[in-house]
Amino acid sequence: MPEDKTHIVSSFDEELTRLNNIISQMGGLAESQLISSIRSIVKRDSELAEKVILSDHRIDLLEQEVQDFAVRLLALRQPMADDLRQVVTALKLSNDLERIGDLAKNIAKRAQVLNQIPPIRPVSAIPNMAKLAQEIIKDVLDAYIEGDADKAQRVWERDQEVDDMYNSLFRELLTYMMEDPRNITASTHLLFIAKNIERIGDHATNIAETIYYRIKGEDLPGTDRPKNDAANFAVVEPND
Repeated sequence: MPEDKTHIVSSFDEELTRLNNIISQMGGLAESQLISSIRSIVKRDSELAEKVILSDHRIDLLEQEVQDFAVRLLALRQPMADDLRQVVTALKLSNDLERIGDLAKNIAKRAQVLNQIPPIRPVSAIPNMAKLAQEIIKDVLDAYIEGDADKAQRVWERDQEVDDMYNSLFRELLTYMMEDPRNITASTHLLFIAKNIERIGDHATNIAETIYYRIKGEDLPGTDRPKNDAANFAVVEPND
């Protein structure tokens, strides 16, 4: 291979590595935001919740950096085949990770309100659900870094566990609201929090599907399965 072409290929590889590093940084921040938002509920720590809200802009900035960098790569390098899939994958992942950060921020906002009212028993289910979502995020980021399609598929399959936990908590909270109207306010906030965690799981599975396609060049089997859960009856948290 001529020396100048070798230099071009090496330079492009370095740019892809930089792109992957930004995605990894985004993933680490998104995971940390989720952990802190849930801790602010468990510890009833409104100051920590405020830190989560204020830190969200860091993920937003990284997403913009990915977008700008990827567009420049597409325009200047005009990558083909696998190289093109790598750049497009980074674009898709940055969007899902930014949404995970937004959902963690929404949880923190709810935590600030919850911390002002007496706790109710179902709040104990939230950390377990969040822990599962956090594990899924970590595993899917590992699948991305390692280029492991099988691990991405296993992550995708675990989303059903998050859905099952959400459905169970949904029914429990409805029961609490019907038993005592004084539980309605706290239960409503917990319902929104649980829904946000369930949506975080959805974004993690989106990432898994994207990674699988990036590696295999084909859709992950079974991605067209319909979701049948209580989430269909829940009020969706507005974007902000």
